Amino acid sequence: MSEIEIRDLRPEEWRDWARMRGTLFEISFDEASDDVHRFLAGTDPNLKAVFCAASDDRLIGFVEISERSYADGCYDGPVAYMEGWYIDENYRGTGVGKALVQRAIDWAKAKNYPHLGSDAELRNTNSQKAHQALGFEEIGRIVQYRMALK
Repeated sequence: MSEIEIRDLRPEEWRDWARMRGTLFEISFDEASDDVHRFLAGTDPNLKAVFCAASDDRLIGFVEISERSYADGCYDGPVAYMEGWYIDENYRGTGVGKALVQRAIDWAKAKNYPHLGSDAELRNTNSQKAHQALGFEEIGRIVQYRMALK
C-alpha cells in the first residue's frame, strides 16, 4: 500500500471529494458537487474545514468539520462537529480514518473548541464501532420521524 498523506483538501480535488460525499450521504454526484463548490467558494454557512487522505495523488477519504452552536451533550460553547467522515472501502481498517479524526481533533483544539461532536446512523454499526474505538463517547440515541404532508 502506498504512503497515505493527511492534509487540507486542494480545490482541484473537488471531483474525488464529491464522489465520496455522494456515496456517504447517498446523494447524486451533482448534489454533492453543489455542496463542494459552495465550500470552495467560501459560501457554505456551516463547513469550516475539510481534510483529506490521499494515496498516489488520489483522494481515498475525508473528514468535514462544521461549527454548531451546540450538539447533544456539548453545551459549553460552539462545537466543532464532524459532519462527514468517509474512507474508501479498500482503506478501511488501515488507520486512515483514525489519522483523519486526529487531524480534525488537532484543528478543533487549535481553534479552542471544547468538544468535537459527531454522529452515526443507527444502522451503521461499523461507524459506531469506529467512533468508539477512537474515544468518542456515546451520549444518546434517538429515533426520528416525519410525516409527509404533500
